[in-house]
Amino acid sequence: MFTTDQISAFKNIKTPFYFYDTELLRQTVKKVSEAAAPYNFHVHYALKANAERDILQIIQKQGFGADCVSGNEVKRALETGFPPVKILFAGVGKSDEEILLGLDAGIGAFNVESIPEMQVINALAQSRNTIARIAVRLNPNIDAKTHHYITTGLEENKFGINMSDLEKLPELLKSLKNLQLIGLHLHIGSQITDLDVFKSLCIRVNKIQDWFISNRILLKTINVGGGLGVDYKNPDNTDFPYFKAYFKLFHQFLDLRAGQSLHFELGRAIVAQCGSLITKVLYIKHGQTTNFAVVDAGMTDLIRPALYQAYHKIENISSSGETEFYDVVVPICESSDVFGKTVSLPPTQRGDLLAIRTAVAYGQVMASQFNLRNLVSAIYSEDLSKS
Repeated sequence: MFTTDQISAFKNIKTPFYFYDTELLRQTVKKVSEAAAPYNFHVHYALKANAERDILQIIQKQGFGADCVSGNEVKRALETGFPPVKILFAGVGKSDEEILLGLDAGIGAFNVESIPEMQVINALAQSRNTIARIAVRLNPNIDAKTHHYITTGLEENKFGINMSDLEKLPELLKSLKNLQLIGLHLHIGSQITDLDVFKSLCIRVNKIQDWFISNRILLKTINVGGGLGVDYKNPDNTDFPYFKAYFKLFHQFLDLRAGQSLHFELGRAIVAQCGSLITKVLYIKHGQTTNFAVVDAGMTDLIRPALYQAYHKIENISSSGETEFYDVVVPICESSDVFGKTVSLPPTQRGDLLAIRTAVAYGQVMASQFNLRNLVSAIYSEDLSKS
């Protein structure tokens, strides 16, 4: 939802650009914090969703930690004020340089995803004469019931250690003197809207915990990742994501042992709804059976529709009236690069502004310069209010 003043201001800004509603972000971050607080749960924001500095500073001020999947994300988290002890470093392909960065910074833990990775981290920690804290990421073989590109917890996925390799851990840990196992890490996928999936995860974690206890391995932290989805069809639905129901479910069904803490890595659910991609209509092209609205944004600015066939609600914020159907297409030389087919819009013409909603998560952060296009810029609501 945009104010009249905001839409008026948009007309004077070069498109395409991302518009970030910082007040909505603050409200969402506060909502997450209040929902997790009764259970003393720990929330780490997943930088892969959006790593803009202004976004991160708002989230960091709420006291959240950071979930990083690259050395540069670790650097960005440190630069924007996240305490090292609250930074977790995941990812299946950490380079030696990235691991040394994490060791030297004293991050909270590496989420390790394979036995060879454990061996490399141990050797690098030994070279630094330090102990690396690790959480073992296990692959629980749970179907997240989401798009197959963003499911991560099945046995055929590249992420995590398979349950069949679990038996190797006790003896392996004895031989790796520069590792300290502090926890268990699981993440089964993204854009999960069926909370029963998380209930299944809780039940699986409880069984895995029994195995660790039977092998006299005590874990301080349980990290269940993130994955909570958002409502792309109704971007102004402030009742979703269901943060209270989400955290309550884990409180009810996951059995923490004495002294354990429960950690979450939320990204999309925190930031997705706080902004839109604003793009301008270049041409209206009339086909035999279809009207095409050709806009100046493309997959270089928002790749989700081309990559995942993802849906984003598209609104014409310059026009009103009886609706017509348009295919909203872009200049990139790829047939898959379409923002939406048969989109219901009021009569649309050259120069109109379209808002592609719920675009902050995996939007600007995945931008590219394919076709030598300029990188998309960002505008913040606070900037507009000052002008």
